[in-house]
Amino acid sequence: MTDQYAVVGNPIAHSKSPVIHQLFAEQTHQDLAYKTLLAPLDGFEQVVSDFFNEGGKGLNVTVPFKQNAWHYSQLLTEAAKKAGAVNTLWLNEENLLCGDNTDGVGLVTDLEINQQVLLVNKKILILGAGGAVRGVLEPIITKQPASITIANRTVSKADKLADDFADLMAIEVSNFTELNETFDIIINGTSASLQGDLPPLPDRVIGSQTICYDMMYGAEQTAFNQWAQEKGSQKQIDGLGMLVEQAAAAFHIWREVNPTTKGIIKEIRAGL
Repeated sequence: MTDQYAVVGNPIAHSKSPVIHQLFAEQTHQDLAYKTLLAPLDGFEQVVSDFFNEGGKGLNVTVPFKQNAWHYSQLLTEAAKKAGAVNTLWLNEENLLCGDNTDGVGLVTDLEINQQVLLVNKKILILGAGGAVRGVLEPIITKQPASITIANRTVSKADKLADDFADLMAIEVSNFTELNETFDIIINGTSASLQGDLPPLPDRVIGSQTICYDMMYGAEQTAFNQWAQEKGSQKQIDGLGMLVEQAAAAFHIWREVNPTTKGIIKEIRAGL
């Protein structure tokens, strides 16, 4: 029997996950099939329950259901507990629904391994204070940066995030316009870039050595990375590598094998 996997979201037709996981399966000689599942906005739990009751082995979860998956999981990894969101589901030997969040690991792996950008002792600015940022904070903190600043339109949201992670590291907060220093690494965790919008950032946040990372990606350069290039940043990276690396981390949870990602990132990029 071929093992069944899927990604669940709404919308979902655009997802690259089936292609990525099929490439992983071919590369590592795993007998599995991977599809998309469109869940009604009020029917996520039923779709998950039906999938596993029918013998499904594992699910990836994408927007807008990552928090639903967090609440629905019976066992959460430490990473998932802190992230407040789940993107990977499976059943353990006791038939309990387990949830993990591999987004942060995906981001850090892409930066440190694929891009050779080390986070240790770096001054990091993170834009946004929503679920995407919460999901990646702990793995970034574990790399021991010199400082982390979270900037957000609504500073109270950034304050809440800083409080929630204060046991791991003191995090500074700011609104966009009051940022007054230059950072080593800027990570855009807002989705504004996809609409061509940019947070109102002062030019001084970017220096000639600054590396800019947009968690979003597309066929064209994102608006954030375009802005970063115009302002003279050293390097601009989009989130495609993060997408493939978070998928690889999920694949390892399910199959206990590590796919090689570099060629697959190139292949997905060529198909955008």
